[in-house]
Amino acid sequence: MFAKLLIANRGEIASRIIRTCKRLNIQTVAIYSEPDEDSPYVKEADEAYPLGGSRVHESYLQVDKVMDIAKKADVDAIHPGYGLLSENADFAERIQSEGIAFIGPTSDVIRSMGSKVEARTTMKRAGVPIIPGTSSSTEDVDAAIKAAADIGYPIMLKASAGGGGIGMQVVNNDEELRKAYESNAKRAQMFFGDGTMFLEKKIVNPHHIEIQVLADQEGNALYLFERECSVQRRHQKVVEEAPSPFISEKTREKMGEAALKAVRALGYQNAGTVEFLVDENQQFYFLEMNTRLQVEHPVTEEITGFDLVEEQIRITYGESLRYKQNELTIHGHAIEVRVYAEDPKTFYPAPGQMTDLQLPVGDHIRHELAVHSSSFVSPFYDPMIAKCITWGETREEAIERMSYALSQYEVEGIKTNLPMLRTVLSHDVFIQGNITTNFVEEHYLKEEAK
Repeated sequence: MFAKLLIANRGEIASRIIRTCKRLNIQTVAIYSEPDEDSPYVKEADEAYPLGGSRVHESYLQVDKVMDIAKKADVDAIHPGYGLLSENADFAERIQSEGIAFIGPTSDVIRSMGSKVEARTTMKRAGVPIIPGTSSSTEDVDAAIKAAADIGYPIMLKASAGGGGIGMQVVNNDEELRKAYESNAKRAQMFFGDGTMFLEKKIVNPHHIEIQVLADQEGNALYLFERECSVQRRHQKVVEEAPSPFISEKTREKMGEAALKAVRALGYQNAGTVEFLVDENQQFYFLEMNTRLQVEHPVTEEITGFDLVEEQIRITYGESLRYKQNELTIHGHAIEVRVYAEDPKTFYPAPGQMTDLQLPVGDHIRHELAVHSSSFVSPFYDPMIAKCITWGETREEAIERMSYALSQYEVEGIKTNLPMLRTVLSHDVFIQGNITTNFVEEHYLKEEAK
């Protein structure tokens, strides 16, 4: 097994990786920017090294700095977590060229799935259903308008290299497309260094459902069922659960097999997630593949008993998968909520000084924390401060536990989205389980406006 591992990330995911490494007797190395010096994960690691700077481009995205620390600390593996450099193919390639193991798929696979246009082409060739749209990136807004005439409005304008909703916008006519194209292309260029855009037909009232996959270096692959991620704001997930309360067992199997088709077509290794949009008739379409661990991975762990970080490490070390597909079963139901430092009505980030943090305690209540009770929530990073996960024998029991947890959760000194989360978990539409990606706009925001 690896002796020492560097975590090229921060916050709660760094703490999460450290926890598994301690259990596997792997030494951990943390890196931190100036605002993160007092973060919990820095103290939890066996070693910690400063990167300097505050903003991500001054610190966590500085590949040379990260690699210098990795060599100084003499690590034999690097885990990228999620976000930051986790889907940067050049970073993965650099790590491997230095003789260090990258906890993730090969750089070629990351690169191919990093372009959503290329990913669509690959999935279509593999027999995975894709959303109708452009087969290549659009050259300019005039080309986009011409393509839109063939696809038909409404349309999703998307950045080829995008993620987290950046560079994405719904457009309903030529005028809206013309207005949206340039601004989204510029934003994509700023965030991803790639301003190419493409178009997809907008699926009406979709569910966002994703399949967790694991694949070893010998060609063995599993799907660990699905996660429903339809409660979103600004195209970013806020509440996730496993399994989905919407799809049938037959659809679950079809989606799982489609995800494995994608894995085989890519020669994929390690943990990954194949994301789909599912319409009202349970017809599903490939959305994207995330070549990394997902923020919402805990709900899959809760219903399967897997430690996905451990599986990632074992696969990278060269071990074979320890289970077969027919040995896997879904045990109970799990829900995760993301607690953000943000205004619960506008969803704008609300960084600042926390003065107190009280966490709920109870059976099957799990926390993944990026902060302590007197942390300063920096304006330089994603404002997620924690995740809360509950498990129950049934979905009703998981909801009941989460509702209790949210009623006991207290964060003082800054605004959070806790009021929103409490409203969502108690809403009749959520409780009924037929939640689409329109839930926040159609139910939460409208009711808040009354």
